[in-house]
Amino acid sequence: MNLPAASRIIEFHNDCLSHPDWAKQRPPRYSQGVWQQIELNHRRNCLLWDEEDQARRRDVADSVIAANKRAIDGYNQERNDAIERIDECLLAELEGVARRSDARMNSETASAMIDRLSILALKIFHMRLQTRRTDARREHIETCFAKLRRLEEQRRDLAACLDRLLAECAAGTAYFKVYRQFKMYNDPTLNPYLYGEKSSK
Repeated sequence: MNLPAASRIIEFHNDCLSHPDWAKQRPPRYSQGVWQQIELNHRRNCLLWDEEDQARRRDVADSVIAANKRAIDGYNQERNDAIERIDECLLAELEGVARRSDARMNSETASAMIDRLSILALKIFHMRLQTRRTDARREHIETCFAKLRRLEEQRRDLAACLDRLLAECAAGTAYFKVYRQFKMYNDPTLNPYLYGEKSSK
């Protein structure tokens, strides 16, 4: 059974972030399967991070911020699509497992945890950069070091939970389902401002 270990996912996330402009310029490493979706999810989270930073600017025209917001919507939809496909791939791998009658259902899916690991990788990467600033006050650096240690602890905890969930699923003692996001605001047939029921004026 080919289920990804949390340590390998963390290593992959970190390695991607070690390359400047990885998300925008580097070609995909994987062309199929769960790792293709893990990579796509991480790439979209990286692009989202940059757009979210840019969207907070106050020194550019509103039209520039509007473009950031539209990019955020697109990347977020693709991120959520990848999350669902990660679960589909994992559940296909687990398909032959005989589930015990007393198996517990996990409300958080494995892909949701993998997505959170991706976001934690980004937070750790950028918080570490803050600890290396030469233009910031000592108090800022110390505060960022403390936050960095907390983030690293949170990632270790989450990684252990992911490994445990997948091990329990492989043993038939736990399971999860694909939970569809149904992002209504991105769907022109479901958002009343897009299909015409409401006016934005």
